[in-house]
Amino acid sequence: LPAPRPRPEAAPQEPLPVGQEDGPLGRPVAQLLETYILAEAPDGALVLVDQHAAHERLTHEQLKAQLLDGEVRAQPLLIPAVVELPPADAARLLEAAPTLARLGLEIEDFGAATLLVRSLPALLGNPDPAPLLRDLCAELAEWEESTALERRLDAAIARLACHGSIRAGRRLNPAEMSALLRQMEATPRASTCSHGRPTWLRMGKAELEKLFGRR
Repeated sequence: LPAPRPRPEAAPQEPLPVGQEDGPLGRPVAQLLETYILAEAPDGALVLVDQHAAHERLTHEQLKAQLLDGEVRAQPLLIPAVVELPPADAARLLEAAPTLARLGLEIEDFGAATLLVRSLPALLGNPDPAPLLRDLCAELAEWEESTALERRLDAAIARLACHGSIRAGRRLNPAEMSALLRQMEATPRASTCSHGRPTWLRMGKAELEKLFGRR
């Protein structure tokens, strides 16, 4: 019989950069359902992160930081977007145009309940302006005349952050997952998204062992 061929040695895995495994959210192990990041914490606990909710909080806090510095940085559109809306919605958005401009969203009246979008917050990337404006309009409808400007701005930022965040269904590579975990650890209020939903859950080693009858 011919001698068995030697098995090729597995290529050594590149170690993660220093500091990427010792944070409280641990190291990413896998992405589940293209929506959740499974990580292992330094103490052996399992951490499950909702990638959209987590990134929404990060975007929210970054937009707030820019606003505190003066105004949110805007990205002018090479070709302004034309968005048709119900007349009442268009009027509501135009009334709030000065406030929205501080958030990097520049709109103009284009006639016949149509708005011209000239710029978007740079942090959002390249979102579709139409659903963004409709979502903002729903937020504006909840405002009362007595609503403080600071509260209005924060509520509008929350709506914008949702449109500029990583979506469920987007595949992330290990470096992207690790970067998201590290940013969460450095961001205030990262345990909840802008709408109050949890961004991550944790199952300790003892709890996991109980599920398998080891304790």
